[in-house]
Amino acid sequence: MRILLTGAAGFIATHIARQARERGHEVVGVDAYLAAAHGPDVAPDPMIHRRDLRTDPLDDLLTDVDVVCHQAAMVGNGVDAQDLPAYAEHNDAGTARLLAAMARTGVDDLVLASSMVVYGDGRYTCPRDGDVPPATRREDDLAAGRYDPRCPRCDGDITWRRIDEDTPFLPRTSYAASKIAQEHYAAAWTILQGSRAVALRYHNVYGPGMPADTPYAGVAAIFRSAIARGEAPRVFEDGQQVRDFVHVHDIARANVLAIEQVAEHPTGLTSYNVASGQTFTIGQMAETLAAAAGGAPPERTGDYRAFDVRHVVASPEKARAGLGFTAEVAPEDGLARLASDPLRVR
Repeated sequence: MRILLTGAAGFIATHIARQARERGHEVVGVDAYLAAAHGPDVAPDPMIHRRDLRTDPLDDLLTDVDVVCHQAAMVGNGVDAQDLPAYAEHNDAGTARLLAAMARTGVDDLVLASSMVVYGDGRYTCPRDGDVPPATRREDDLAAGRYDPRCPRCDGDITWRRIDEDTPFLPRTSYAASKIAQEHYAAAWTILQGSRAVALRYHNVYGPGMPADTPYAGVAAIFRSAIARGEAPRVFEDGQQVRDFVHVHDIARANVLAIEQVAEHPTGLTSYNVASGQTFTIGQMAETLAAAAGGAPPERTGDYRAFDVRHVVASPEKARAGLGFTAEVAPEDGLARLASDPLRVR
């Protein structure tokens, strides 16, 4: 297959390209080489076309392409309202222009990088009210060290549960809103064109080549960088925030499976959670990294940010059934290796 891979110079896309080529596919890479992601003095890979999806022509790159794997995006939290225009311009307008070019050139299959952030703080179970979204965490609770959200109906205690792909969207950041918009644009494109799209909702991705010092760096890279400086990882709240950490090897493999199978999907958008299926707390992750590196144990600071997600854990069942995807790298193994994995430094 001939694949157009956007964001091809990025962390996840480089792993996708390698695995796709190992399986005999041809990869045509395109990347804008944004300074925020790659630094101002990056030397572009001559094998990757330098194009900005928002402004540059795309039709020529889509010639004879079978499927587009769309990884390009501005990521990070985007927790300030002033960030909204940048996320909308990069992620949403860029995606819309890509989809329009695909329609002009007759490319009918798309694999889209989405994210668990579309779910916000997941879903919970209340003993009285059943399945509920969490109430917004209150400042007085956070200041008193009560970090778990309350029931939005009775104000009582609630317990997190695994979420599936039918869970309603609850965006909390500019980035989350832009990923939802990308899915909506893709869904509309499939209806207008009679085409197919697979959206892969990544959970917490980590692994070799993670950005160490950019807005793209996640908590795993932040902790890893602190350990490398001889510092103890600083864990917010009480460290009991529950997540699913999924290795970039598995993220890339899920993409290649989707690339190879999207044409067999029905017309429309099909979404899949891409997760390890194993729960891990932020505190456990910091402890695993520190122990593997022989560094100082994590410091639980009690610091908090009201907009942070407390718990979000997905069910991997739909991806297992629909793509044949099951994660191969256990978090305890992959996170221990991350202690010595090379990171990408601008």
